[in-house]
Order: sequence, then structure tokens, then C-alpha cells
Amino acid sequence: MVSNDHRTGKSQSTSDYERIERGSGGEAEQGRTAPGKDGAPVQSVDRAITVLEILAQHGEAGVTEIAVELGVHKSTAFRLVGALERRGLVEQPGLRGKYQLGFGIIRLAGTMAAGLDLTQQSRRVCEDLAAELGETVNIAIPSGDMVVNIDQVRGSSAVVSQNWIGRQTPLHSTSSGKVLLAHMRQPDQRRVLRGRLEELTPRTITDPETLRAELEETLDRGYATAVEELEVGLNAVAAPIRGLTGEVIAALSASGPSYRMEEDKLESIGEIVHKAAVEISTRMGHMTPR
Repeated sequence: MVSNDHRTGKSQSTSDYERIERGSGGEAEQGRTAPGKDGAPVQSVDRAITVLEILAQHGEAGVTEIAVELGVHKSTAFRLVGALERRGLVEQPGLRGKYQLGFGIIRLAGTMAAGLDLTQQSRRVCEDLAAELGETVNIAIPSGDMVVNIDQVRGSSAVVSQNWIGRQTPLHSTSSGKVLLAHMRQPDQRRVLRGRLEELTPRTITDPETLRAELEETLDRGYATAVEELEVGLNAVAAPIRGLTGEVIAALSASGPSYRMEEDKLESIGEIVHKAAVEISTRMGHMTPR
């Protein structure tokens, strides 16, 4: 959520809102060697990396092909591939003796992607979105069974408000929370929705079945809304931000007073927010299917 979409207190009046807002060792053979007594181990590391590059270039290759490209004996190539296979970095998808890159590569790449600074990668997009909408834009991430904002940009129309970055709010009553809840693993989602939900305003959805239906709609249209569900006088729209492998890692939201972000405008705003969230996802390494 955004701005005041962070507050955990009970509902406030519209005037209140307006007032405040991460190989095996080798033998000496022909090929590249490193100087010094550690030359053989370094050579094996270099060859193992070359195996990965060969598979990345060709898609798949057999031990004989790999040995030829490395300029080594077939037994050496077999040992190198075996070490990589034990680590999950290469795999044999069939019985043809061909190897391809394994899912361990994704794990390593995912660690790197997780190290990207989400706020840094998203900042310019958030600034552009805030300028376009004139409202407050936030980046939120899951925090246990809550949601927490980690960055915020205020648009030109936003009233100066207290900074609620770092404050936790419920998943069920914020647009960011609904996005994260909609993409949550089913066992975790069921845990959150196992009983009647806390009522924060007269418009807070407290019935789990009613909220489940809205979460399905969120998945279908690509964004979630919150209409005066956290605070009276505050409306918000949020869309998912995806990481390298497509998992939802955060939510991008825009929020503002209900007299500007009127309910009948939320669909068009949702499409704009969704487009911006896709741009941030691309910056975080996610390739959107064509």
C-alpha cells in the first residue's frame, strides 16, 4: 500500500486523512593452466566454467562433444560433468547421454537477483508514476503475515504527511497486501484467511470467502484495489512486482484521497500501475512472456 495505507490504527475520518497522509580437483592435461602449485585446481575450475558456457551456447551436449571442445580426454570431461551434476548445475533430461544446464543455475542467479536493491531499481519508475498520477506511490514487501512499505514517493497532489515506511499493516485491508496475498502459497493463504478478519473501517472485507473471490479477481486483472478499507477517505491500487523466476517479490501501489482517486477511476489507474510494476519486474530480471 502507500502513504497512509501503512497505518495500523482504526479508521480515521476523511478530514484526518487530508490533514496528514542472494568442482572437483583436476589433473594436468593439455589446455590452460594457472601458474604456481595451485595450477591444477584452478585449471579444473576454469574447465568446469567452460563446460557451463558450452551448454549455455549449444543448449545440450554429450561428454564426447564437451571433451573435444575442452581439448581433454573423455574421462576428464566425464569427471567435470559429474561434479557439476552433483551440484545440480547440469543435468541429463533423457537417456541420450546429453547434458544441459540444471536448475542449480537458477538458484545461483536467483541469489544474485535477490541482492539487487529493489528500491534502487524501482525508484525512477516510482517517481515517474507519482508524477503521472499526482498521488503517493509505495513499494511494499511481505513481512510475515503483514505487509510493510520500504519506499515511498509523493506526487504533486499529495498532502505532506508523516512517513509510514517500515510500518506494518494487515494483508487483507490494503491493495498491496491483497496483491501479495493473492500470489501467496495456498497453505499460507489459507492460514491468513482461516477466520473472520479484523474490521478497520466499515468497508473492510472481514469475510474470508468474500476476500477469496476478490483475490481471484486480482489474479485475473493484474491489480488489486482497496476502497476505504484501511482508512476512511483513502483509496489505493496495487500491482505485483516479480523477480527473476517470476515469483511475486513485492507490490507497487498508488494511493490517495477518495475524492481524487474516485472508485470509478480505479480501473484506469490500475492499468497504469500494472504497467509500471511490469517495468520494475523487468529491471529485477523478470522476462515478461510475449
